[in-house]
Amino acid sequence: MASKEPDHEPREDEVAPAAEDEDTGAQVAPIVKLEEVAVSTGEENEDPILDLKSKLYRFDKDGNQWKERGVGTVKLLKHKETGKVRLVMRQSKTLKICANHLVLPTMMVQEHSGNDKSCLWHASDFADGELKDELFCIRFASVENCKTFMEMCQEVAESQKPKEENEDASAAAGLLEKLSVEEKKTEGKAGEEKAVAAKEEMETKENAEKADNEKKDGEPAPST
Repeated sequence: MASKEPDHEPREDEVAPAAEDEDTGAQVAPIVKLEEVAVSTGEENEDPILDLKSKLYRFDKDGNQWKERGVGTVKLLKHKETGKVRLVMRQSKTLKICANHLVLPTMMVQEHSGNDKSCLWHASDFADGELKDELFCIRFASVENCKTFMEMCQEVAESQKPKEENEDASAAAGLLEKLSVEEKKTEGKAGEEKAVAAKEEMETKENAEKADNEKKDGEPAPST
């Protein structure tokens, strides 16, 4: 006859106790030695100047719709040597890069017309390993964070303008100021010259009148 399977679970008193491991004091060397590996994030030579939690979207031109790019932390990182600033965002759980591009002088961040917690901008993004012209939309938890992001991006974009351009602008401003000062000096000098000329004319007229009076006084009276 075939053996019949037990129709009940084994009781604790039926289970033989497992033998306890005895500590013999022996040390077993690992078969494979694992060396510590330094993990590089690519951000070691950069200083964060902005760090905010947000949700990022990109506009899909083919589908003509917004698609979620990820939820995480958006950062503005300034390179310690070159001074260049890039925008980087990673997904909070997977740390996958959602956005990775430089903040250029031409970058303009605009407030979203339908949501004051969101803003838009164009950029040549490298998050997927190749440059793509992307239209991004980012949404924050508060209006204050959105304004902070917009103001910081604008400030960075201004600071990234070529040094020569800033110097030209400063020189132009200095020249205009100098011309304004010289114009005021010229106007002041012209006013002084007019005043001196008027004074001299008045003195000449007074001297002529005085001479005429003296001449009249010196003439003999007519005989009768």
